Amino acid sequence: MKFALWLPSYVYKDSSVDHRARLRDCISAAEEAGFDIWVIDHLLTAPGLYGVTWLEPINALTYAAAMTKRVKLATGILVLPVRHPVILAKEIGTLDYLSEGRYIFGVGTGWYGPEYDATGSRIEERGARTDELLAAVRRLLTEDNVTFEGRFYRFKNVTIEPRPSSMPPVWVSGGGRVADVASPDSGGVAPRVLDRIAQADGWLSRSAADLEMITADWSEISAEVRRRRGTLDGFTFGHCNFIHVVPTEDEAEALRLQEPPFMETMGSHRPFEQLRRSYLMGTPAQQVARLRALQDAGCEYLVLGPTSDDPRQVELIRDLIAAPVAAAAAP
Repeated sequence: MKFALWLPSYVYKDSSVDHRARLRDCISAAEEAGFDIWVIDHLLTAPGLYGVTWLEPINALTYAAAMTKRVKLATGILVLPVRHPVILAKEIGTLDYLSEGRYIFGVGTGWYGPEYDATGSRIEERGARTDELLAAVRRLLTEDNVTFEGRFYRFKNVTIEPRPSSMPPVWVSGGGRVADVASPDSGGVAPRVLDRIAQADGWLSRSAADLEMITADWSEISAEVRRRRGTLDGFTFGHCNFIHVVPTEDEAEALRLQEPPFMETMGSHRPFEQLRRSYLMGTPAQQVARLRALQDAGCEYLVLGPTSDDPRQVELIRDLIAAPVAAAAAP
């Protein structure tokens, strides 16, 4: 099982703490622990859905690239429909160059309506735009003098330099999630999403899903990948989830201490009991048990996002979560 840190690239209204210094410490701690570094993408603040906003992901990863040497750097996930393929390809080429080939291209369609409105697209177009943009970026990162004539994007004779020596791995998010009136997504894997995932190098299951949903989605996805390729070799089943680690075996005490950071990060829209269904809460032993169940279901890559930018959370994830999970998997 490989672990990664969903970097807490939060922007807090509280200025009494040096959050920039905390972010630097989290990056350094991730490198020391051997955790790959992933970042979330939210263009706009979503009041009532999240209590914080996030730094722009490509910039945040470039910052992390300058502080690290070994770990992979990934967007988890980059909301494609709010971007333009030529600009995005240039950003990826630059990040890949500066990081010496460490970038993983994690993508998805997004879900927050105002982000599409603000960038000249529509939420109804998000799937079609995502597929078209992926096709365009793949060509821009692997070919010279690219001409592209799509429904949404058109350009002629474009060459992106610097370009990666090879196309960065593409990981696609999708699947079922716990019902939420604020999200347009339905349960299960939509046919277009399944097709997108099956063409990629990996799948990222949804954080707002429970184990039963994830297992059902993986059954469908793995069958489709095998049908197309004959094997799952070279395809990774990954999972992203939020976590707050409390070093106690008293469940009530753990939940009491987890509620404030979760509610601060997630905002007021979903009650704490609903958050508990999807996200990693309870004692370290309970959190490890949930992750081992995911591992037993086939998951081999975990991206854990602390709901606080306190760098001590990275150390607790390493010692109380990642180490026990790895030990359980050892032969």
